[in-house]
Amino acid sequence: MSRKISHSLINGRTGAGTAGQGLKVEWDSTNDGELHWMDVDESTLEYVAPFQGSNYGFTSGGFNGSSSLNEIDKFSLSSNVTAADHGNLTVAKRVNAASSSSTDGFASGGEGGENVIDKFSFTSSSGASDHGDLSVNKRQPTGQSSSTDGYTAGANDNNFQNVIDKFAYTSNTTAADWGDLTNTQGSGAGQSSSTDGYCSGGYRGGYSTTAVIEKFSFSSSSGSATHGNLSVARYGVQGQSSTDYGFSSGGGDAVIDVIDKFAFSSNTTASDHGDLAIVTTQAAGISATDYGYSAGGYTSSEVNTINKFAYSSNTTASDHGDLQGAKRMIGGSQY
Repeated sequence: MSRKISHSLINGRTGAGTAGQGLKVEWDSTNDGELHWMDVDESTLEYVAPFQGSNYGFTSGGFNGSSSLNEIDKFSLSSNVTAADHGNLTVAKRVNAASSSSTDGFASGGEGGENVIDKFSFTSSSGASDHGDLSVNKRQPTGQSSSTDGYTAGANDNNFQNVIDKFAYTSNTTAADWGDLTNTQGSGAGQSSSTDGYCSGGYRGGYSTTAVIEKFSFSSSSGSATHGNLSVARYGVQGQSSTDYGFSSGGGDAVIDVIDKFAFSSNTTASDHGDLAIVTTQAAGISATDYGYSAGGYTSSEVNTINKFAYSSNTTASDHGDLQGAKRMIGGSQY
């Protein structure tokens, strides 16, 4: 029987998945993103992406209908209670991109902090610190996460852009240009596999919506390639990632409840994976090991609801508690 190892165990902490048994694990970031398990039988282990959460989800920034926000919310992935205050960003901003390391969340770009990368600890509510700048100003970008770096792809900074930025989790220097998307694109969803980043849906030039899924390598700055399509063209869509699949939920001009599922290994059109319980656009996408979450967002006004859906079943999502307040245009990260 296989044992699923969460990101908390990958980083040397005991916890769920092995009944408290500690594992010594080494991550080899120079070997195409493969895990090297030390002192255990590899045949008994199942890989889980390092950016997925097993403890808490976080939302950063947003818009409450009248002003941009600097607040960071924290909620339990296992219990549907109301989110708690987890400090503040260095600047109030909305439509920012989110990335997750094993220890910290990052909120990059966005209206109000167009080139600012904020970094906040998952284990301390002392608030964010400045973690350098993007190479260009970005509003409505998408965020992706590898084991060592965060990525911020595309944007709408008054005119649409296709730049992919890469920044190190451990260094607060200016982000580097990491190639380009095949088209200018903003307000889409970001997903991450162990080797690649994805942008799905969003606006293109002229504010035309798109269903295209873009894929780019974490190991090469050669830019992106088309990776199939969503079932419905839409913007304001929120992204979630399991080990093998990307999910794009909600979004649209006329707000829709569709959750799309696409394989990281195949560039075919996404399939319907059930519906959101509360229909939203411009929400925060959050990824746990077995579930995806869509937090906050907008229907006819801002909402505070957290949607939760299973990766393994295409049934309707369930209500998973609330954020501190109603808001949209939010970044989402996980621990």
